[in-house]
Amino acid sequence: MNETASKLPEYPVVMSMKGVGPSLGPQLMAEIGDVTRFSHKAAITAFAGVDPGVNESGTYAQKSVHTTKRGSSELRRTLFLVMDALIKSMPQDDPVYQFLDKKRLQGKPYYVYMTAGANKFLRIYYGKVKEYLSKLEK
Repeated sequence: MNETASKLPEYPVVMSMKGVGPSLGPQLMAEIGDVTRFSHKAAITAFAGVDPGVNESGTYAQKSVHTTKRGSSELRRTLFLVMDALIKSMPQDDPVYQFLDKKRLQGKPYYVYMTAGANKFLRIYYGKVKEYLSKLEK
């Protein structure tokens, strides 16, 4: 799997991200597929199912809602493994780890801060890979 993934153009960008190693990187790229098929960063988080759901009726809007969990359960599992690797390695310069740590210190439940961290990680992943691929096309 690693050999196949290393042939993809986004491989160096994905492997340079904190929390992603030789086993999680190819798995992440395989689950997400081609990043250019997503029109914006919210689309990739919705694909993974780590976006907050909506509960509205008239003027009522619920403040705390569950994640949608639509999309790939394997991608969510891989993202949780990446978040776990970030928590164990504690890279102080990584914005995703800083976000996770802030949410933990606020007393948020495990699933809440892990899902929020996965959401943030995917948005950063989308931005970095999309930018890298656009530079390659020039």
